[in-house]
Amino acid sequence: MDRIDREILRQLQEYGRLPIVELASRINLTKTPCAQRVRRLEEAGVIRGYRADLDPEQMNAGHVLVVQVTMDKTSEDALERFNEAVRKIPEVQSCYMVAGNFDYLLKVRTHDINHYRAVLAAKIGQLPHVHQTHSFVAMEIVKDEITVPVPNEGLR
Repeated sequence: MDRIDREILRQLQEYGRLPIVELASRINLTKTPCAQRVRRLEEAGVIRGYRADLDPEQMNAGHVLVVQVTMDKTSEDALERFNEAVRKIPEVQSCYMVAGNFDYLLKVRTHDINHYRAVLAAKIGQLPHVHQTHSFVAMEIVKDEITVPVPNEGLR
């Protein structure tokens, strides 16, 4: 991956709907080689897809909670069952297996605390092998990025 590929990634990450002609102009390439590079990055899995950046407040999902989950067992089978089940909960925006005093960290979006209480009882609390949860309400979202830093060099 060279300097041009990295600039393509930066531009597309910032302006996902950028037409190829405009992208090519921004990085000083003609349309065809630019399109070939984008296609190559897509085929290699570097570019995984294109998404709209939705406003959570307008989507009635502005209430954010971070949930620590402790499992009752951490066998490979138990972890896989949990992973498979948590992926099916639309309110869970992110799920990370972590090392430390608990096993998973979830980012959950709901429209209010009552909605979260229902999600906790009917969905999160019913996940396989959940022993205990601790919920933390976000009072203010200071930074909530989905972008990935594109380094100046050192990419495969």
